[in-house]
Amino acid sequence: MNVKKLTQLSLLTAAALIIFIVEVRIPNIIPIPGVKLGLANIITVYAVYGYHASEVCMIVMVRILLCSIFSGTPVSFIYSVCGAMCCLCGMLLIKRIIPASHIWLASPIGAVFHNIGQILAAVLVMQTTAVFVYLPILMISGIISGLFTGICAQVLVKRI
Repeated sequence: MNVKKLTQLSLLTAAALIIFIVEVRIPNIIPIPGVKLGLANIITVYAVYGYHASEVCMIVMVRILLCSIFSGTPVSFIYSVCGAMCCLCGMLLIKRIIPASHIWLASPIGAVFHNIGQILAAVLVMQTTAVFVYLPILMISGIISGLFTGICAQVLVKRI
């Protein structure tokens, strides 16, 4: 990997980290665990359509690690990694179907995969399937926030 590519990936990671830190300061409107906007995923959606899968994976993993260090707990790290990896796999598959001109459609699908990953992590951590009760709420909020982040990513793609 050359210096230019490494610099680009570092800047995208830093932008995602900054967005995450700002988002943590925004009060949560819905007091349900796991429900948030996920604004840092704007960078992930953009990167999925602009970089190789391994590069996007690096961006996501470094962002999650740094976010967990700055504001999370070990358990939130587990939820974030499981959700992000499911989301990333889903979005990389969707990328083959949905062109960059319709990137806003890929984001809600990624959000659904992210929620599934988080619920699976919760089942493993809590040793109970009762957490599946949260899945419909997470799906609805994930689709709505995914549409918002997807539209933001679409605007970003047009600008860059």
